Amino acid sequence: MAKTSAELEKEFIDTAREKTGRSLKEWLSLVGTSGIQKRNDVQDWLKKEQGLNHMQSQFIVGIYLNNGNPVYMDETNLLGSHFAKCPGMRMLFDEISTKIISLFHDTQLVPKKTYLSFTATREFVAINIMPNEIRLGLDLGDMPFDNIIQKSRLKGPMPRISHMVTITEINQFDQKFTNLIEESYKRTHHK
Repeated sequence: MAKTSAELEKEFIDTAREKTGRSLKEWLSLVGTSGIQKRNDVQDWLKKEQGLNHMQSQFIVGIYLNNGNPVYMDETNLLGSHFAKCPGMRMLFDEISTKIISLFHDTQLVPKKTYLSFTATREFVAINIMPNEIRLGLDLGDMPFDNIIQKSRLKGPMPRISHMVTITEINQFDQKFTNLIEESYKRTHHK
């Protein structure tokens, strides 16, 4: 199974000096004294001027902008950050999450920086929390779009999360939604 973002981040922190020549603390100090302010500019500088690869520079910038704290290793904070601007959606998300996990017992919720992932062997549901709705992304292949099943507009997940449905209240999570999630699960776990 592929490593999670939290595992990759921890591995980077533990081996930064060995793999990059500087400890994380030294990298954070260097970024602080660089005078560069924008995320993308710092990442470009770390790659072009400091010789880091994309993942290494991404971890350093993320941790630097998170007040020197790991971004992915604390999944509780990572999950909570999705509701910082949308606290009213937390109860609805918790109900949806409970339903998905109860339908597919091998599923785990994996908070990512830009979205929430439901994964068994592979990711089959991705969620973006919006101020007035939850966008639930699915891998539905070439299933036609309609007024309920839309083209995915989620931020974060891979392009195979091709479709989405929006949920504003739990009673919308009916048998049709359950069938769509089952279809996505089957597609992502087909061998």
